[in-house]
Amino acid sequence: MISSRISGVEAKKPIMVAHEVDFYYGPAKALNQISLEIHHQKVTAMIGPSGCGKSTFLRCLNRMNDTIPNTHVSGKILLDGMDIYAPGVDLTLLRQRVGMVFQKPNPFPQSIFDNIAFGPRILGLVRTRNELAEIVERSITRVGLWESVKDGLNQPALELPLGQQQLLCIARLLAVQPEVILMDEPASALDPIATERIESLIHELKVDYTIAIVTHNMQQAARISDFTAFFWLGDLIEFSATPIMFTRPQNELTETYITGRMG
Repeated sequence: MISSRISGVEAKKPIMVAHEVDFYYGPAKALNQISLEIHHQKVTAMIGPSGCGKSTFLRCLNRMNDTIPNTHVSGKILLDGMDIYAPGVDLTLLRQRVGMVFQKPNPFPQSIFDNIAFGPRILGLVRTRNELAEIVERSITRVGLWESVKDGLNQPALELPLGQQQLLCIARLLAVQPEVILMDEPASALDPIATERIESLIHELKVDYTIAIVTHNMQQAARISDFTAFFWLGDLIEFSATPIMFTRPQNELTETYITGRMG
């Protein structure tokens, strides 16, 4: 098992820590003894070929895999020291604190306003319509969409272009005040212009949020992340600061994959 600690990282404790995590789909083992730290207000990219376990691991971080029948996880994942798999954990609260943006934009079949307002309403984060309107405007502004949609907040969200739909989904997540944002290939369905906007937004958001992102695009990982984890056949092969991963990888398999000779 490799060490997940990074030399030179500030002394502040990581916000999430995975310790010897195994995951099974039925009898098939998808993750093998994964130990990894997710650091405060940093971007951690997870790379590797399709089927290597990176998306499975990402979904372990807010227990999204719980929705899949006949699965099993062992080991520990701590969020600020709390074991998220301990009995009695409030999954609604967990997924508020650790939210997810999916590969394909998934706006609700509602208005732009109601998409953003949904979470604060359900979670009781607001008391008045004015408070709700402020959260909606602030969240949409944060992702750079306000000027485009402010005059059409009652329009169906599904009528937006795909890139704007994905930005709206990020705004919907920000509205519930998460601490950690999980992104599973958030730009893979988007055109280059929309992809560039998502990448720019990730840089902006890490000032206030911790981000973990799965990507097949190694150039994207190199551009946007502070740390990179390389997965291979359910194993975490290497985890390091991104500049080291892409210039001086410690594992031969990592170097082979990054240079395009395999995978």
